[in-house]
Amino acid sequence: MQYQAWFQCINGCPGRYSPYEVIYACPECGALLEVAHDVEALRSRSAAGWMKLLDERVRCNQWPYGSGVWGKKEWVLPDIDDRNIVSMYEGHTNLFWAERLGRELGLEDLWVKLCGNSHTGSFKDLGMTVLVSAVRQMIANGRPVRAVACASTGDTSAALAAYCAAAGIPSIVFLPRARVSTAQLIQPLANGAIVLSLDTDFDGCMAIVREVTRDNTIYLANSMNSLRIEGQKTVGIEIVQQFDWEVPDWIVIPVGNLGNVTALGKGLLLMRELGLISRLPRILCAQSERANPFYLAYQTGFRTYRPVEARKTLASAIQIGNPVSYQRAVRVLQQFDGAVEQVTEDELAEACARADLTGMYTCPHTGVALAALFKFVERGIIGRHERVVVISTAHGLKFTDAKLGYHAGHLEGVTARHANPPIELPADADAVRKALDRALAQRERQQREVL
Repeated sequence: MQYQAWFQCINGCPGRYSPYEVIYACPECGALLEVAHDVEALRSRSAAGWMKLLDERVRCNQWPYGSGVWGKKEWVLPDIDDRNIVSMYEGHTNLFWAERLGRELGLEDLWVKLCGNSHTGSFKDLGMTVLVSAVRQMIANGRPVRAVACASTGDTSAALAAYCAAAGIPSIVFLPRARVSTAQLIQPLANGAIVLSLDTDFDGCMAIVREVTRDNTIYLANSMNSLRIEGQKTVGIEIVQQFDWEVPDWIVIPVGNLGNVTALGKGLLLMRELGLISRLPRILCAQSERANPFYLAYQTGFRTYRPVEARKTLASAIQIGNPVSYQRAVRVLQQFDGAVEQVTEDELAEACARADLTGMYTCPHTGVALAALFKFVERGIIGRHERVVVISTAHGLKFTDAKLGYHAGHLEGVTARHANPPIELPADADAVRKALDRALAQRERQQREVL
């Protein structure tokens, strides 16, 4: 069976466009485009047949199907030449059973999807493998693409630089100066990207990259480009697959530019269309209160929407005041009986620290999602027996400065209740024994309090 995919307007304007054409918005109304699939053709294989095929491909050695993204090639970009696929076998990230943290919260079935356990340390790899592969196909088709560019607060730039380096395609990165962590800054530098550090925020970088990419020889890689959505949608599919094709009750996800929740919903809706699942989970979107336009719009029932000026937050990757995927995200949330919550800097730092004490190593964005979860559990909206999956979007090692600041008690607006600084002592056995006795007694008291 020959499967097909194409760009079409999210508002339903007529017209189909090749995914290998340099186009980002509808020529008729200016709205974003989305990748559509020939669902009738996909239905030629039964739901059981798809489950069997996808399970057989997990971590297989047949190129490119061992990738968590390209193992679902027919649902992503079916007609791309396998020789042009740029993959680092992304996906297949583990589900961490957060048993201890769940027990503290009163939840019996809490899981964390560790998307940061990937090549560049974030879920952005899932989308970038598709976008860079499509660009490679464009170049093979004769299109004069000189480079690929993005605005970023860190993770997108790392993924773009790595995949372009693997493909031998120049990459250009626009970063807001002094607003990304050192670990995030070094990644595109190391992978040879042209890095432009601008005196503005993410939204300012986004405005400039959109101007620069009006020249169609520089290809735009931000999430307004729906090719990235196709790769990122596999995270929801993968979650269900990892639960033996059972749907969790809730998925909690931190959001900024809103491409990730759009993608999450898209993958799950396709599974329902093809009969692999019969119900949808509820989705909880989490935002920092310092960059909360989606939350504010949700409070009005999405009747009104206004961009905000995003303020500095520990969750720097979602420090976005004017998300480009707002319209698509609203449609997804409404289909999933979803909700949006905001959290303070103190709440997200506290959530990170609590999670880390149970064996995780959370990034601040995961802390935003966990803090929102804590609120919904406390209010009784999420029940004790429900299965909950929190999507961890990046690896905590990218945010070492924030973690050091927490344990040193140096984070503004944060009360470090679980600070654990090193104990400095002379090289004396008696002093060490006394310090250990005090520290262990304190830990025993803390454990009794939790129990």
